[in-house]
Amino acid sequence: MDKIIDNAKTKMKKSINVMLEDFGTIRAGRANPAVLDRVKIDYYGSPTPINQVAAVSVAEARILVISPWDKSTLGMIEKAIQASDVGINPQNDGQVLRLIFPQLTEDRRKELVKEIKKMGEECKVAIRSIRRDAMEKCKALKKNNEITEDDLKGAEETIQKITDKNVKEVDEQVAVKEKEILSI
Repeated sequence: MDKIIDNAKTKMKKSINVMLEDFGTIRAGRANPAVLDRVKIDYYGSPTPINQVAAVSVAEARILVISPWDKSTLGMIEKAIQASDVGINPQNDGQVLRLIFPQLTEDRRKELVKEIKKMGEECKVAIRSIRRDAMEKCKALKKNNEITEDDLKGAEETIQKITDKNVKEVDEQVAVKEKEILSI
């Protein structure tokens, strides 16, 4: 039974980590190398993330500089960024690519906040689903007479406390990201 609870705890943490990774890919008016995490180029026949073929650095608050180690990949990187959902056209000077992030409008900020809240809600749904699965596994143990009624009640209370703690953490992370976007 402890294994079921530990497994649920681990899965809930992973759900929160995925949500935080998704937050990193949101373009919030600041240069953040994480916006390129999902962009891949065809490098010698295999899809390769940009950060494995180039140095990605923040030059200024709103400028991201991509310096490829192999200059012949500059065009491929540029095309991959243009084809992606980053939404910024890179500037190519023959040596490096620059991504200049525009200042966010009020409407765009509100859209981003909605997107963040949606991601937070999806994470909470995932956490609750993990709770439901863990509860069902505990009930199955009780049904098979492997645990007592008191053990089942204790496990359910423990799982609910873990769930509440993780849902609270999701709400806190959403609030932090929302504040960050609205204050830019």
